Amino acid sequence: MDRINTSHRSRSLWMITCLLLLVILVVGGCSGAARNPSSSVGEGNGGSTSNGTETNQGETSPSTPEAPETSEKPADPAAKLLDELSTEEKIGQLILVGMDGTEPNDVTRQLIEEYHVGGFIFYKDNIQDTKQALTLFNGLKTANQNKAVPLFLSVDEEGGRVSRMPGELTKLPAARKIGNTGSEELAGQIGGIIGQELAGFGLNLDFAPVLDVNSNPDNPVIGDRAFGTKPEIVSRMGIAVMKGIREQGVIPVVKHFPGHGDTSVDSHLGLPVVEHDLDRLRKLELVPFKQAIQEGADVVMIAHLLMPKLDPEHPASFSKAVIHDLLREELGYEGTIISDDMTMGAIVEHYDIRDAAVQFIQAGGNIVLVGHDEEKEKQVIQALRDAVSSGTISAETLDERVYNVLKLKQKYKLTNDPAQGPNTKQLNQDISDILKPYGL
Repeated sequence: MDRINTSHRSRSLWMITCLLLLVILVVGGCSGAARNPSSSVGEGNGGSTSNGTETNQGETSPSTPEAPETSEKPADPAAKLLDELSTEEKIGQLILVGMDGTEPNDVTRQLIEEYHVGGFIFYKDNIQDTKQALTLFNGLKTANQNKAVPLFLSVDEEGGRVSRMPGELTKLPAARKIGNTGSEELAGQIGGIIGQELAGFGLNLDFAPVLDVNSNPDNPVIGDRAFGTKPEIVSRMGIAVMKGIREQGVIPVVKHFPGHGDTSVDSHLGLPVVEHDLDRLRKLELVPFKQAIQEGADVVMIAHLLMPKLDPEHPASFSKAVIHDLLREELGYEGTIISDDMTMGAIVEHYDIRDAAVQFIQAGGNIVLVGHDEEKEKQVIQALRDAVSSGTISAETLDERVYNVLKLKQKYKLTNDPAQGPNTKQLNQDISDILKPYGL
């Protein structure tokens, strides 16, 4: 009996010992799994799901954990370029200047090398014929060859009495004649011809189309430059021309915001005063601009108009109420804003051009146009440099204004590459074919 009890106790002790060993092994295995990074929630291919259920995809070795996923944003080339520019180079992008003569000279080279100007505007006295014009434009590109940012090369090419093209090219009809046809197709074709002419020369910015509604028959400056006297026809025809120019890789500039159509003073000579309030502007003058913005207008030019109901102290061209509050905020415009020529009588006869330029940038503008007079061009550049240095124009504002300009230049793929020249013969034939059905 004692042997039996002893044997039973031995077996019981053996079983207890085995159970204890099993418990130790199980507990040890679980704690080992807890220490394994591959078994943590959401980590590795052999981890657990979010509800703690074990997956069956195998284990990842703790010594070779997977690299974390990255979500890097694509590089912004305009932002990258902005970071590489000096303060003086940035300020230069806010300036578009005119030049004297028919070929690059010491002044133009200085404006490019020392003042880093963002571009040039050309007038009729800069252009003699096709060969000379092409040499001039390519010469400026060559002078800018070592610069990181290509130049705007611009003209006022509207057709009619506002044309800068050489005489070898057939003259295009005025906007009024195009508007009278009522044909958006014709308007788009005219825009396409303008774009082809400019692109052939390597020009990349056109101060057209005019979106003013010529509601005042005594207007001395707009007249037949407008497509009509009603906002509907101006909108349809003007936007068609804008698109035609744009399709040729040339940047169209809609003008003259917020509307130069109801004036009796030429802003080249004096300061027009427009007494309309916002209600009137929304019903008439602003209609074409609002629609052009909805159609993707890239650049808007601001007119030199005093509008006392909006801002009794500042002309539209450097008024925060017009540029920021009306154009930027109310109309939601995010594109580039350029002033009309600051050397026009509307400004220089009444204001200090240096102050006007600084206030234009402060109000939300991007490019100051200084079309004449070397000294005034340099004064404006220095005024902007002083304003940035003193903090009157903050570093953040400077970067914001310049970034907008760089984005535009990159969108249209501007380069310093020389142009080959337009196919004059083919363009003239195309103009004839386009106009003939309309008796123009």
